Amino acid sequence: MSETTDTFVPKPSLPPPSGSVGITYWVRSRLFDGPVNSLLTLGAIWLLASTLIPLIDWAVIEAHFIGTDPNLCRTGGACWLFVDERLRFFVYGFYPDGQLWRVNLVLGAAVLAIGYLAIPNLPGKRWVVPAAIVGLPVLTILFMHGGVFGLPIVATDQWSGLTLTLVLSVVGIVAALPLGIVLALGRRSQMPAVRIICVVFIEVWRGVPLISVLFMASVMLPLFLPEGMQFSKVLRAMIGIVMFESAYMAEVVRGGLQAIPRGQFEAAAALGLGYWRTMALVVLPQALKLVIPGIVNTFIALFKDTTLVLIIGLFDVLATIHATIVDPEWPDIAPEGYIFAAMVFWVFCFGMSRYSQALERKLHTGHKRN
Repeated sequence: MSETTDTFVPKPSLPPPSGSVGITYWVRSRLFDGPVNSLLTLGAIWLLASTLIPLIDWAVIEAHFIGTDPNLCRTGGACWLFVDERLRFFVYGFYPDGQLWRVNLVLGAAVLAIGYLAIPNLPGKRWVVPAAIVGLPVLTILFMHGGVFGLPIVATDQWSGLTLTLVLSVVGIVAALPLGIVLALGRRSQMPAVRIICVVFIEVWRGVPLISVLFMASVMLPLFLPEGMQFSKVLRAMIGIVMFESAYMAEVVRGGLQAIPRGQFEAAAALGLGYWRTMALVVLPQALKLVIPGIVNTFIALFKDTTLVLIIGLFDVLATIHATIVDPEWPDIAPEGYIFAAMVFWVFCFGMSRYSQALERKLHTGHKRN
């Protein structure tokens, strides 16, 4: 007599009900979940329709994109011809026409370095970072200023437009981060003299607006230089921006240092590591990962604050736009110029924000619970 054993075979899972998935469910559960939400949704739709439709009509449908005659812009709609005609001035400013390839070379090298760092799984990135930090400023000075390799000298007073904005931003970012780290470490130092100097530096620079700093760098700094030594306005602006932003960066880094548990310091001491090796190998890598959002936020603020150099006579991208919208040949083109400036700043700031988020995910800095 054989004994039969029944084997349990699980049936495949049934799909969820059609009423609980899909776009219809999402709209009903998120936008029309009750009378209050329904009224708010309808009001938001009406507000968007009443603003976006005229805006799209002005910026796209009735806009002028092709041509060189300013009279075309008198018939209504956005006049993007103005941006196209003045694009060279917006990007390069007063830089000589025959030497624009030098600016393009520097900008191209910066784009290649950033692109190489942004693409994952490429080898040698630990060498690309210091090479870019050291090499790009040197390349900028050698090629954009000239005086070497037979290149004619282009005075920094001729650096303007988007080129000047990027130069000030990159120099400020590259210099403010290491200086801010040193100030943050000094503020937490056990040596009273070092701690007091760093605290005074940070609080003084954070206690004044950037406009005052730029005025002081432009007017007062030459008074403290030896006789016969002169700094250009661009270099003075760079010094002021670096000093100002490094104070804010120091507080961001100090917040990351305070978030590191005391056990990390004790573990490093148990391994026989000294102060600098403990900071370089154990503490700072963890602290900087924790404050990536704060660091990038400071970088974005620095990038936008470069527009203030207009008050000391430098023409950044916003200043070049402001200088051209008063041209009587182009009627009522202020909105187009300022929209173009807003888009330029948004592209760069959004790019930095997205890259920081990708870096956070790569380094697992979110500390999400499993």
